Amino acid sequence: MLIYTLKRLLQAVPTLLIVITLSFFLMRVAPGGPFDGERRLPPEIEQNLRAAYHLDEPLPMQYLRYLGDLVQGDLGPSFKYKDFDVSELISQGFPASLELGMWAIIAALLVGVPLGVIAALKRNSTADYVVMSTALAGIAVPNFVIAPMLALVFGVLLGWLPAGGWNDGAWQNLLLPVVALSIQQIAYIARMMRASMIEVLGSHYIRTARAKGLSEWKVILHHALQPAMLPVVSYLGPAIAGIITGSVVIEQIFGIPGIGRYFVQGALNRDYTLVMGTVVFYGALILVLNLIVDLLYSALDPQIRYDD
Repeated sequence: MLIYTLKRLLQAVPTLLIVITLSFFLMRVAPGGPFDGERRLPPEIEQNLRAAYHLDEPLPMQYLRYLGDLVQGDLGPSFKYKDFDVSELISQGFPASLELGMWAIIAALLVGVPLGVIAALKRNSTADYVVMSTALAGIAVPNFVIAPMLALVFGVLLGWLPAGGWNDGAWQNLLLPVVALSIQQIAYIARMMRASMIEVLGSHYIRTARAKGLSEWKVILHHALQPAMLPVVSYLGPAIAGIITGSVVIEQIFGIPGIGRYFVQGALNRDYTLVMGTVVFYGALILVLNLIVDLLYSALDPQIRYDD
């Protein structure tokens, strides 16, 4: 297992390098620059700024310089947030994004998995149709529609919960953004769990367990649920990374100080280092989470083994 893990980590390096390379050059060819604004800087000041950030060097030299700093763990200074390094901004925003994302994925699992199991057990029944129709609606309606509706109804009209703000992660401030962020994930997990459970319930070992006289719930909990979770676990890797670092809309609507706002503002301001830092962080997080998911496969399914 250790050798397999080391191999996967080594294989992740070229993938991350490709992501970094594409992001670096795409940012540079996009119109505008970090010092373009409503008020045009005097040419000599802009030239000094470009020289200070090495933007006056040829593009290949800038790329090699960035890779050299990245190897040393330096994501560079932000062009717009004065006196802040990109690593400092990410470390400030990550705890809020992590807390919001983890609660959202926990809620998605606690709701989506039982709904998928119920739909599979009640296949082609009214309960199945209701669950799948609701899941389809959850997938179809984007979170930038759901989030303002929740804030308007429960925060403004009814006044039950705060319509925005963080308040150090108090549950009252977390509830609406967690619901808005988890609805789509609940829908995906429910549909995935239903399809996987139906397939598992048709397996030979499930029929054998039933033939031994085990109750239906024992068959489901002890024999069917674990292998049926494999597709869901596979989905959780990129889903968790996407929720933690990609809840851009939710963070903007509810005023949550997470990574998402830095990514949006960095892109709008052409803050090259800030956008690159969030992309590198996001890419590395996806690779690590996918590795963890692969390692969990062997714990969920005894037939899966990774030979060293």
